[in-house]
Amino acid sequence: MSELLTISEVADALRVDTTTVRRWISLGAMPAVILPHVNSRQIYRVRRDTINEILGTPAVTTQDSDTIPDLDPFGVDDEQAL
Repeated sequence: MSELLTISEVADALRVDTTTVRRWISLGAMPAVILPHVNSRQIYRVRRDTINEILGTPAVTTQDSDTIPDLDPFGVDDEQAL
């Protein structure tokens, strides 16, 4: 099963605002999982596979990665860019 990302993680990976990600989800342009919530704002999670499809990047096979290295649309590491 694919890792679930928060709205903030998705927004960072796609370099857009969290409001944009929420709008895409509410319009059906981006599939997401809706979690049970108490507050008025919906809680969403987006599958890593969905983001990889959008960016056209292959999925990461490691399970213990805390970072999102495969979501760079340009394929350049931060250290290489400097």
